[in-house]
Amino acid sequence: MKIVVPMAGMGKRMRPHTLTVPKPLISIAGKPIVQRLVEDIAKVCEEPIDEVAFVINRAFGAAVEEQLKAIAANLGATGSIAYQDDPMGTAHAILCAEKALEGKVVVAFADTLFHADFQLDESQEGIIWVQKVEDPSAFGVVKLEDGVITDFVEKPEEFVSDLAIIGIYYFKDGANLRKELQYLIDHDIRIKGGEFGLTDALENMKQKGLKFVPGQVDEWLDCGNKDATVHTNSRVLAHFKASHIDPTAHLENTMVIGNCFIGANTVIKDSIIGPGASIEDRSFIEKSVIQNTIIGGDTVIVNAVLENSLVGSHAGVRRKSMDLSISDFSQISI
Repeated sequence: MKIVVPMAGMGKRMRPHTLTVPKPLISIAGKPIVQRLVEDIAKVCEEPIDEVAFVINRAFGAAVEEQLKAIAANLGATGSIAYQDDPMGTAHAILCAEKALEGKVVVAFADTLFHADFQLDESQEGIIWVQKVEDPSAFGVVKLEDGVITDFVEKPEEFVSDLAIIGIYYFKDGANLRKELQYLIDHDIRIKGGEFGLTDALENMKQKGLKFVPGQVDEWLDCGNKDATVHTNSRVLAHFKASHIDPTAHLENTMVIGNCFIGANTVIKDSIIGPGASIEDRSFIEKSVIQNTIIGGDTVIVNAVLENSLVGSHAGVRRKSMDLSISDFSQISI
């Protein structure tokens, strides 16, 4: 089994965080998004993963490439790197990893996580994971008949289905997928906006008799922007059996509420942490309240109240203490 992870986008909706780190390497509950994604996929596959092919922007650099290869190695798989230098759409992104498109393949776009309890049925010709959404107009959706996908509709203006494609696909024959993707490129078949769309390849495969069935997850977790990423962090923590507090972390006069992640060599004093807080390695927090927030490594937070926040690594939030004399009926908002 191979996993192909297209992740070459520059993550503009996540700036300024993605100015220094690719979006899929932002940490969720102590692990990069892309690491959680491939680990979750490996858990549901019948066969071991022998290769994870990451499709990246060449500008990400050698350090990112080595980090991705290490993520694959932790699964007992080979990590390979392919480049998508020009953003030419989903079909083009997958085809950039053409050497990995052989045999059984899972394609998973690296801005989504999921929570599910199932085993991937590798005997199926193709599986497309979907989830019911309230507003399907922002997504590609599928129509079903007798449990089989009959139509793919990209961002429907009128209601046709509320089953949104979440960006995870299984193909029993990766070589066939490669051939259909190459057909789009060779014949310059593009979607609106001038990109090569995966949906066109799926439609061609369906027209030739390949049967796609839907896969469903218990929870689909988006990491497309700051608010969604912070929410996803809280939901991932909610599935922990208990808080993860590294043995090297030093907590002094501090309360931890709900499930939280506290990394190695962190120091937290006189604070309230949680619920839904992730604090990466070597950060220092004092006299603060941190809830539903992600804090990167080597960061200092003092005298702050943070909620629904995303603070990067090597950052600092320091507020001066106030010496106040407040009369009756006065109010101060800061």
